[in-house]
Amino acid sequence: MAEQTFKENIKSRMEQAKSMKDEDKLYKKDGIFYSTILSPPETLEAMKNFEAREDDVMVVAYPKCGFNWMVGVMRKITTACGITLPERPPLIEFHPPEAQKAVAELKSRRFFGTHMHPDNIPESFKTKKTKMLVIFRNPKDTLVSYYHFMNNNPVLPKAESWDKFFSDFMSGAVPWGSYFDHAVAWEKHIDDPDVMVLTYEELKENLLEGVKKVAEFFSFSLTEEQIKDIAEQSTFKAMQESSQTSHGGFSKVFFRKGEVGDWKNHFSEAQSKQMDEEFKKKLSGTKLGAKLKYDLYCQ
Repeated sequence: MAEQTFKENIKSRMEQAKSMKDEDKLYKKDGIFYSTILSPPETLEAMKNFEAREDDVMVVAYPKCGFNWMVGVMRKITTACGITLPERPPLIEFHPPEAQKAVAELKSRRFFGTHMHPDNIPESFKTKKTKMLVIFRNPKDTLVSYYHFMNNNPVLPKAESWDKFFSDFMSGAVPWGSYFDHAVAWEKHIDDPDVMVLTYEELKENLLEGVKKVAEFFSFSLTEEQIKDIAEQSTFKAMQESSQTSHGGFSKVFFRKGEVGDWKNHFSEAQSKQMDEEFKKKLSGTKLGAKLKYDLYCQ
């Protein structure tokens, strides 16, 4: 089956979305909202039987936590190691059944990603002990980025207002479900040898060290010079500029600001306190909570 380029794939789906009403762009499955166009029921049903391999490369992130940024980094790492990846978007929940069959025929090493809750990732990734890189971002900036993403992505319904979206995010009534449900679930796996959790903020702090950790985790052999080059090419600004080629007119949908602390331009004092209480209740005292440096980035 011929590969669609990323831009062609996204463009066709966005064109399809133009004729849909906002209320039809999401549907609920097992209590979680999914995109009708990107992840229809037959795709999620077929995904349950997805056969992972031990040497697959898997990147996991709740939406707007740096997934596309890390996909760009991973592509640079694999290219440096002589591995050419297909252009098909790596999100497994976007692969229709026929594409899943085609992916099953690809030679190793394959590259995948997902926004799915860990309990809904195909069981084969766990039984095969596929290594998974999990990216998290502080919840306040995640919420802000998600709000703008919803308003600029025609495949998803527009957020009605900032206050309404804040309430929906806090209750988990957004695509892919609750940020905190994802975080609490991944906290249980943070010490698994086949899981590595990095935060958006630590990658911003020291991208060179992040690239080195990722390469070592997936057993990709890179020289110090290659690691340095990849880090320099993978700053948010550099990725944003290159996305104009890789993502075409949709680059601004996927790469907006990439700032840490933009939440201060959106949150009311009451909303900030509500998020603080939720974080304290769900993640205070946990290893993931400590990695997120909430007091530094969200106070």
